[in-house]
This record gives sequence, C-alpha cells and structure tokens, in this order.
Amino acid sequence: MIKGVMFDFSGTLLRVESIAHWLDAVLARADVRLSGDEFAHTVERLTHYGALPGGPSPARVPARLEKLWRERDLDAERHRAAYTALIHEAGVTDPVLADALYERHKCPEAWHPYPDTARTLGELSRGGVSVAVVSNIGWDLRPVFRAHGLDDWVDVYALSFEVGVQKPDPAIFRFACERLGLTPAETLMVGDDRRADGGAEVLGARVHLVDHLPVDRRPHGLLPVFGLLGDAA
Repeated sequence: MIKGVMFDFSGTLLRVESIAHWLDAVLARADVRLSGDEFAHTVERLTHYGALPGGPSPARVPARLEKLWRERDLDAERHRAAYTALIHEAGVTDPVLADALYERHKCPEAWHPYPDTARTLGELSRGGVSVAVVSNIGWDLRPVFRAHGLDDWVDVYALSFEVGVQKPDPAIFRFACERLGLTPAETLMVGDDRRADGGAEVLGARVHLVDHLPVDRRPHGLLPVFGLLGDAA
C-alpha cells in the first residue's frame, strides 16, 4: 500500500519563469535597457547555454565546465559557479548583472506552481499520505514553498546539496523514505525525468512521470497520482 509520495520540484510541482521574463525582471531592477534585437539575442544565448537553473538544458556545455556541470547540484558553491559560468558564456560579462540573474532564479516570484499542485499536496496530506520533495538542487527551496502556501503539506525535503548525492543515486530516495518512516515499496516517486527520477525504482519504489510543460499547458498533470494510490492499495 502506498503511504507516501515523493515529488520532484522543477517541472513537476512548480516551473521556473521563462528566460525572457527572467532577463527582463533583472534588467528592469538594474535599470539597464537593451534594444529589441539585443534583448532577443541575449535571450537566445542564455537559452543556448542553459543558463537559467530549472530552465532548458544547455545545448552544449563547454569542455572546461563539464565536470562542474555534472556536479553542480552537490553543493551551493558548485551550483552558483556552474550557472554563473554559463551566464558569462552567454555573453553577460558584467559580474553584478550575472550575480543578479543567478539570485533571481531563487526568488519565489520566479516560480509558478502547476494549477493542481496545491490541490494534490493538500489532499494527500489531509488523506494521511506523507509527502516528500526530492530535488537535485543547489539552494534551499523551502522559502519558495512557503511563499506559495505549499510548505505545510510537505513532511520531508531531500535536497541534493544537503544530502550530498544527486538523483538518480538511490541514496537520496532512501534518505527521503527513511525520513518519512516508510519503506521504498510504500512510496511513489513522481517526476518529469526518466533517468533522474527513475532511480527510485532501484529501491523498489513505484515511479510515475509527468510532462515538463509550461504551467498553462498542464492543468491536471498531477491528478493521476490519486488513481495510482488506489491501484496500489
């Protein structure tokens, strides 16, 4: 019987703002103005290099950054170093502006819950089903959950930079299960990445994948979770 659900963060429960909105918000705050062509070109370069954490993956990671990229979610220092390096590669060489772009992605207003996130977490919690958030990430996302009124429904956060391992390493899922007081067989992992989130299967947890779509294109992606709980009961 499923007694707990582990959720991925980015692309599963919430989605980060678009790269254009990310850049525009930072430029506006810094009172920096770009022409339409300059803005479009910068957005294109930031997209190509995957410079927004939680946004599109890099089309190409420079060879000198490959190791740092692979290990970026193991601690806060490597996460910041990896993404600020990609921002620089994209052509944003002003260190103040690059730092502002990195900091912006950690702001609650940069993240948008999927339409059914609150309903899903709330109904699970009220139904006695434990909830964990299991994320490859280099910073503390708890303030994001608090700001969006979601934190009260999360029992455990298993964050790679705190646990010291990244998905798909089974150790991070084992950590979450132990903190929930459940066996892996009593849990369901919900995520958007077959390779990363599929690591939970090694321990015997069931895995359900959702589509990593814009918020307005996935209004009910989490609701099938309730049918899976019924199937497993």
